Amino acid sequence: MFKKLIYVFAGLFVVTSAFGEDKCVQFKSKPTINLSRPDWVKKVVQPLKMMDLYHGNVIATLTDKYDIVADIYELPNNDGFCVGIKEIDAVIGYSEFLVKIDMRHQVNSCSYNAVLEHEDEHISAYLSVIDDYQSKLKKSLYSASGSIMPIYTKDKSGIDAAVNKLNTLLQKHPEIVLVKQQISGAQEIRNAKIDEHKKKYQNLDKCND
Repeated sequence: MFKKLIYVFAGLFVVTSAFGEDKCVQFKSKPTINLSRPDWVKKVVQPLKMMDLYHGNVIATLTDKYDIVADIYELPNNDGFCVGIKEIDAVIGYSEFLVKIDMRHQVNSCSYNAVLEHEDEHISAYLSVIDDYQSKLKKSLYSASGSIMPIYTKDKSGIDAAVNKLNTLLQKHPEIVLVKQQISGAQEIRNAKIDEHKKKYQNLDKCND
């Protein structure tokens, strides 16, 4: 008996939810998309644990932030609310680069600067890929948001949850996920080419320190 009650309530929930979504379709609109890149900083450190003498390392921190401005429509007869996407403010890009250089290189020495110069090329590679993908990122945001319907909520207390759900649906949308995977792949290729086409730290041979 208990299990049957669960199934009945679940069925009622699905019907009610679908009914609410039908009410909200009419409020679907094309949102405004604002896409920007964060300002970035570079930090250089020398870990206490020794590294490969000729091999520095760059750790890139990606900012991937989406703020949604919602359109909230109150249905007549106290019949609930429809919450849709009015505007998306997206900030996507690298905000910090942490460069690690072996502690045996004295700061500002010839060898230290040679390693740092090479790692700066990798930083440029990260930034250039983000630049190259601005158009695809914006297109994916338009496409993803265009497929997300307004969400129905019975009362005001559910509005915040509806906005959070819209944000989750946006971030997990296949087109958003795909373009970020493409960015990751392009970065790996571009960074590999830097090491392939230019001998690593070739200037070290000229250093006497």
